[in-house]
Amino acid sequence: MVRQKKYEDFAYVLDVFPASEIKAQASNIIVHRDENVIQLLGEEFFTLLEAATPKGNKPAVGSRLYIGKDVPRSVLRILRRINYDDLTVNAKMNLESVILKILEENEKRFVDFFNTARPLTPRMHALELMPGIGKKIAMKIIEEREIKPFESYEDLRRRGGVLDPVKALQQRILEELRSPEEKYRLFVRSPISRETAA
Repeated sequence: MVRQKKYEDFAYVLDVFPASEIKAQASNIIVHRDENVIQLLGEEFFTLLEAATPKGNKPAVGSRLYIGKDVPRSVLRILRRINYDDLTVNAKMNLESVILKILEENEKRFVDFFNTARPLTPRMHALELMPGIGKKIAMKIIEEREIKPFESYEDLRRRGGVLDPVKALQQRILEELRSPEEKYRLFVRSPISRETAA
């Protein structure tokens, strides 16, 4: 089976800094002195990226940029994919609020996860990987969605018994971003290996 490439069309700004501050391990990355480096979180696959932008263009943290293949784009070029450990201190601090923004602005997409999630193994359902959801709540969600699909986060709280669906999603996405060894990836694209990161 050929794996489809997962390109991001939109991403959110986590941090912006002068090209001179790019980490030493990224020395093979060509960035010009008159450019800034932006650390980004992709909207669709939560891909972590670094991109170059002109010095005069310093997008606000949390802003949504078009980074797809068509021009004009909001960035000069994508420099590389990065992992959680490559993020700056500022980017790590901004990560939770940016994930929250993606969850709030794409409610239908994430509610649909609860409507369509399937078992991962004969003994474990994908819903059980969500923080705060055990077998009992997972069964309630499955029973309720068969009666009528969930329509909102509020609907999930009311009928599904999920105390805070947004918080559960946010924690799961953070877990997948921070843990390169994570076996089950419900939302986040697999991390890059150190060999390809260099």
